[in-house]
Amino acid sequence: MEFFGSAWLYLHMPIAGVKIFWPGLVLIGFSVGTIGGFFGMGGAWMVTPGLNILGFPMAFAIGTDMAHIAGKSMISTMRHSKFGNVDYKLGLVMLVGTMAGIEFGAQIVMYLERLGNVDSIVRWVYAAFLALIAWMVFYDYVKATRQRKAGLVGEHGAKGITWYAALHRIKIPPMVNFRVAGFTCSVWLPIGVSFITGLLAGFLGIGGGLLRMPALVYLIGCPTHIAVGTDLFEVMISGLYGAFTYSLKGRIEIVAVFVMLTGAAVGAQIGTVATKYAQGYGIRLAFGFAVVCCMFSVILKEFRYDLAAAVLILTTIGVICLYIIKILWKGAVEEFRSKRSLDPRRMPGTI
Repeated sequence: MEFFGSAWLYLHMPIAGVKIFWPGLVLIGFSVGTIGGFFGMGGAWMVTPGLNILGFPMAFAIGTDMAHIAGKSMISTMRHSKFGNVDYKLGLVMLVGTMAGIEFGAQIVMYLERLGNVDSIVRWVYAAFLALIAWMVFYDYVKATRQRKAGLVGEHGAKGITWYAALHRIKIPPMVNFRVAGFTCSVWLPIGVSFITGLLAGFLGIGGGLLRMPALVYLIGCPTHIAVGTDLFEVMISGLYGAFTYSLKGRIEIVAVFVMLTGAAVGAQIGTVATKYAQGYGIRLAFGFAVVCCMFSVILKEFRYDLAAAVLILTTIGVICLYIIKILWKGAVEEFRSKRSLDPRRMPGTI
């Protein structure tokens, strides 16, 4: 499927047997690195539909995405670890459910592919979950804003969705304290949540981040910045396993993986550092708008509006990247000015 006429703009993918617009792959890789590092996800919620829109069959889009996010998330996790944003204990516990869920989801995809209707089913399930996540994010923001205006602000500020408070009251042993995240709960809570998100990750090819990051915040009770780093750590591990299981099924296009990783290596550094200067609800709102645009692009693809879907997804991730870069630039400039004003060598009366 060629959107533009010049032949040199297209790469032949030998395993999938299709020609792909390679600047689109680079843009997706860079944007996913930037956005994934900022939101705390591998960015696969954009990559799978993006690859499918560019011309990959859905099973190849899922498998290739799994391989790509493993490498990208490794870079982002190392950066977040330096900021103390990763609860490794929580991430390792959640891996138990994630691995089982991913394999179960991948088997469902292979079954649907044999039936010949995997593309349409995955797209509609994708759109439904994108709509659900967008609703959660915006409802959370509206609820927190109303509480703030009413003066109902606790020691941690106004709170939106607090489903985790009820789930923490479930005392099925063993109980585990997660020091970095700052809470104690039954070990079965993170394992159960991670199994569900892992199943959807294996089925939708999203690495779990799209669902797991909101789940960490709303169902498990992680602060936003800890949820970002911890989720990226688990995306890295689960992505490696996902890449392994899809490679055994011959559904990974390695050429596309390396093209996207070229851009992702740079973008991941930008997105991760930008979280330093962003407010929790600022991150969530930007994430919500991105999810809505991604949902509409998937629906456009389902109704065969291929060009419109490609333009929407590429424009959306491009605009959000610019927004993140603006946050990074503004925050870095303010930090530099603050440090400069505190420099004793620049104070009046000093020599």
